[in-house]
Amino acid sequence: MLSVRKAVTVVSVLVAAGSVTAATGRAEVYSAPGPEPELSAVTLDARYRATGWEIAKALATARRVRDRDRIRALTAFLGNGRRFLSFDPRGHGRAVEIIGDLRSADRVAVVVPGADNSLTRFDSPGFVGDGGRALYRRARATAPGARLAVIAWLGYDPPRALSADVLISGRAEDGAPALRRLLGGVHRVNARARFALLCHSYGSVVCGKAAPRLGPLPVDEIALFGSPGTTTDTTADLGTRAHVWAGRAKGDWVRYAPNVHVAGLGFGADPVSSGFGATRFDAGTGPHSAYLKPGSRALRNLALIALGRDAQVTRA
Repeated sequence: MLSVRKAVTVVSVLVAAGSVTAATGRAEVYSAPGPEPELSAVTLDARYRATGWEIAKALATARRVRDRDRIRALTAFLGNGRRFLSFDPRGHGRAVEIIGDLRSADRVAVVVPGADNSLTRFDSPGFVGDGGRALYRRARATAPGARLAVIAWLGYDPPRALSADVLISGRAEDGAPALRRLLGGVHRVNARARFALLCHSYGSVVCGKAAPRLGPLPVDEIALFGSPGTTTDTTADLGTRAHVWAGRAKGDWVRYAPNVHVAGLGFGADPVSSGFGATRFDAGTGPHSAYLKPGSRALRNLALIALGRDAQVTRA
């Protein structure tokens, strides 16, 4: 009961913080994106073009209202031949970037991020776009001939770290259907590709909510890292045929999170505990935000999981 009381205390503090944050919000100046072509092999290039147009439209708005952070981020999105499957500038923003060739890939790794990810932080160290590119580079260095595509998926609205939402599963329940739709669309583009879901922090709650309804989609690997839990007690409760991995770096503060799931609060069993049933991989010694940092032990093992090279993954 001590851990439950601690969690309730934390929620009270975060609710107060969230109310202050909400009070400083501003009116929405960015418009909703237009309809996108349904994702398929035939429409993929049209989808890239439509999304690029939406990014350019949002950049024009950012310049008009002098939103410097958005100007910087969206200018980078439009450079160096980058390709996005979807984009929404409203709120903290959503963006789904493809790194590699989706049509020819034998394997597709989807990086599912946690709290505080946003458009303006997408390319910053420790966040999903930067991490997705680091994963792709590491995988290519490990297996130059492998045909891998990486998806940096900011396809839901992650909670803020200082908010009550970060301790409940509401944002994950909203995000899980979007993740399933993404996988279904990618499967229509490339029916032979196998999937790996690489789920960081609160993103592992999203993956936990999506896993039971993935159906026949070819998800071979699910890696939970820096995870506070999935709202389930065991890997069997996830209802997936995928090989479930779990890793936690020695410097990660999330080890102090109370592993409870009471009245909607908390995320249940610790994924790196023996009772959960995941295969533990060596995630090194870094902090919570450094699992996909170039040169890290965690990145090495996550790249091997993405490639489906399970026998080469260093166990914890």
